[in-house]
Amino acid sequence: MATSDLDAEQLINRFCGSLASADRAAFRAAAENALAAIDCAGEGIAFRVLRDVWRGYFHPPEDHAVVGPRHYRESKLQALPAVGADDVRTGARDRNRLRAV
Repeated sequence: MATSDLDAEQLINRFCGSLASADRAAFRAAAENALAAIDCAGEGIAFRVLRDVWRGYFHPPEDHAVVGPRHYRESKLQALPAVGADDVRTGARDRNRLRAV
């Protein structure tokens, strides 16, 4: 026995949130047809049916096509020369000038 009534509209809206706006109307029609074709005894069965329908309409965005791979982007650390002295002996005369012996 189900603890809550099946709210198919709420489930369909949840799945529509991650779809492109052009695909939402087609998904909504296909989802309503899929739920009408089966006997939904509960929210879990409806969720699994809608998940399978949703997979046909979801197209993940390609991040690397817009901004490029993150590890190839230029940063200040890569563009500027290294900070600090090349040799540990550099500046030793200035550091030791006021040393008390």
